[in-house]
Amino acid sequence: MASAEPIILRFPQPAPIDEEPIVITGIGIAASIGSTREQVWQGIQQGICNIRRTTSEDGVGQLTQPCAMIDWLEGDSTSLKSVRLSEHVADEALADADIPWSEIDRSRFACSISAQFGDIGYVYQSAAERDKAPLPGQHRWWDEFLPCSASTIVARRHNLQGPLLCHTTACASGLVSTIAAARMLQSNQADFALCGASDAVTELVYSAFNRMGVLSSGPTAGNACRPFDTTRSGFVIGEGAAMMVLERKSTAIARGARIYAELAAMQTLCQAHHVTGLDDAAETLTELIRRLVHKAHWQSQGPQYINAHGTGTEQNDRSELLAIRSALGRQADEVVISSNKAVLGHLINAAGSIELALTALALRDGFAPPTMHLDSPERIGNLDCLPNAGITAKLDRALKLSLAFGGHLVGIALRGCDDLAHRRSSLPLSPNALVRTSGQQRLRSVASKQASVA
Repeated sequence: MASAEPIILRFPQPAPIDEEPIVITGIGIAASIGSTREQVWQGIQQGICNIRRTTSEDGVGQLTQPCAMIDWLEGDSTSLKSVRLSEHVADEALADADIPWSEIDRSRFACSISAQFGDIGYVYQSAAERDKAPLPGQHRWWDEFLPCSASTIVARRHNLQGPLLCHTTACASGLVSTIAAARMLQSNQADFALCGASDAVTELVYSAFNRMGVLSSGPTAGNACRPFDTTRSGFVIGEGAAMMVLERKSTAIARGARIYAELAAMQTLCQAHHVTGLDDAAETLTELIRRLVHKAHWQSQGPQYINAHGTGTEQNDRSELLAIRSALGRQADEVVISSNKAVLGHLINAAGSIELALTALALRDGFAPPTMHLDSPERIGNLDCLPNAGITAKLDRALKLSLAFGGHLVGIALRGCDDLAHRRSSLPLSPNALVRTSGQQRLRSVASKQASVA
């Protein structure tokens, strides 16, 4: 008896490009503070920070700078760490999206995972060690330095046969990978897309940033990263990864999926200023924020929450806050802003992905998380960077910004799902979540109105 033909799910034809909403239906996250999406999100709510000084056992050379290292990953602490993290969060994101694998066409499942910094552990190995056959779950030594290793290995692991992309745009890579995935869906090249990024600390990159003089040296490792604080001294490198499953909203509804958020607008611009420096006037970043607000149709109300790039360097922090103030005008007094890098460190290529995923969780649960270690805030207008405590509110409009070496400026606007039947149910906050008191929130509201009148 001949075997039955596989059932292929047929989804509604998409609207014209740029008109069909793209939604997030699956999320996987890993960082120094947790190995799963909800562990990391609970840690963010509580302001947990696992930044510590590295040692010789971390395989990052002789430097002893503060770093947000992942210590929970099994196996070799250094070899192919970023690739293994990609596999870990991809598994979680795909399971979370509840993909009906037996009913879909895998040639219409795209994969857009950003490049990772290559490891150099193989350089120290003998020829015999490098030629040794890998054990199950391991990879060949040449995967260590190929920037596209994570994207190709994850696609092969899950038999994703659709378009395969790998972008490298420095700290904006995570958001660029998301935009590229969304474009593939809008142009009907795919029905689903896995997108995201991962990064791990390597000796070469660690040393390069240290030589550049941008890393914070402490003095206390736990609070070395201090975004938007006048006592900041640089950023802290971190390790981690995040992946998201994207699909057209019509596809998600047709299969009964649960939606975290909708990509309301996407924008990239080039600052065309300097390979590592930022324009002090922040004119291009200001324009990027204005375009995002316009594309999302938020001109009359503006965003409620901005997940900032917020590295903890003076140039980044000041130019980012100045751009927010310039772009939003009086609306800037009503928005709340925070940076996750204070506790997660700067995940470089993966920063945009993990912070966008956390922004989606902020919309799901109605909680704008705090900026930790912010004791002496930078004063630019009446901007509120949520020092050391977040706020609870009904959140439906959020921006995620990434500013990268090379002049890459990228932003994504997220909107809460308006279809309550398919919207992800909110989860209770951690009992230890750092939440601003209602009295503090009222004081801020009054201050904002007074500033607006003035």
